[in-house]
Amino acid sequence: MVRIMHQVFFPSLESLSLSSQRNPDYNKVMKLQFGVDDILEKNEQVTKICMLAGKIMLESSAETYRVEDTMNRIARAAGIESSQSYATPTGINFSVDQAGTANMMRIERRTTDLNKIAQVNHISRQIAAGDINLDEALEALIILEKRPFTYSSKIMILIAAIASGCFTIMFGGIWADFLPSLVTGGIGFLVFLWFDKLVEIRFISEFVASFIIGLIAVGFVSTGLGDELEKIIIGAVMPLVPGLHITNAVRDLLAGHLIAGLSKGAEAMLTAFAIGAGIAVVLAFV
Repeated sequence: MVRIMHQVFFPSLESLSLSSQRNPDYNKVMKLQFGVDDILEKNEQVTKICMLAGKIMLESSAETYRVEDTMNRIARAAGIESSQSYATPTGINFSVDQAGTANMMRIERRTTDLNKIAQVNHISRQIAAGDINLDEALEALIILEKRPFTYSSKIMILIAAIASGCFTIMFGGIWADFLPSLVTGGIGFLVFLWFDKLVEIRFISEFVASFIIGLIAVGFVSTGLGDELEKIIIGAVMPLVPGLHITNAVRDLLAGHLIAGLSKGAEAMLTAFAIGAGIAVVLAFV
């Protein structure tokens, strides 16, 4: 009895071979099944690559139209012609087909790293040219995602300080205000980076940083180490000004991405308001 049940429910390789010989369509069905499995596996891998590429680009402050174009180019290079991608500053949606399953990824924090954007574009061009396969592309993107910021905090503070002094001269300040503006801008950017790690709301970090800039600038002028208060403040707050967000908002609007363009424009206006409010609070009590 046990032997009969075993033969019924667990046929041997010989019986499977006989069934395949008696039924010619059996081999076709098995080959078709294996082909479908390969397609599904490939689509899943392409989805992972496209989603990861879009995630890295959005977190590095890339334009949304560039993110969607890169994802679609990678999919087309992999043989998927009808891929659908939709990106906003806070999320990505991607599907390998119009009627396929939509995949969504949330973007929580964004910074500015143009080097990572360039690296993702380079990887996508390598995929399109056939220089690397999908496995190599996925591995390269994973390594790129884990790579730390291009410049250290010390380098960014130094660059912000030098830029602050140069902006003061560019906006009509005198050379006597170059050093006060340099110190003020450097300390202000240091406060911005430090406070940004403590609070998730970036506008608060910008408000606090501009408030500190106003206090230091007033201190320089009050002690006679600085001459023109307005020029020192203008130069020191320039590293905080959302120039890239304004540029991306305009480019997204021109490309027809109305939601992304308006949201980035609103973010840039809120940043400008936070900077102005921090300075205004200081000047109100001077």
